Amino acid sequence: MDRICGNRVYSGMPATELGSEGWHKPWSGGNGGSCVEAMRLTDGRVALRQSTDPDGPALIYTHLEMKRFIQSAKAGEADFLFL
Repeated sequence: MDRICGNRVYSGMPATELGSEGWHKPWSGGNGGSCVEAMRLTDGRVALRQSTDPDGPALIYTHLEMKRFIQSAKAGEADFLFL
């Protein structure tokens, strides 16, 4: 179950308020441990945090926002970030 502050989960909230269980590193690789961690919340939203700053802010996205982001990234629409 999500731990929430004042019954509200919001983008930018301290990731520690969501608890320490349930975070995964789906995009980790040979980057020395610096990666994005993700947690699926009970309402279907997704929380993201920086693995090197687990006490920092969590960005909260809806299921649809994450689905569209991943589909777009797979389609190459974010390739401009690496040019």
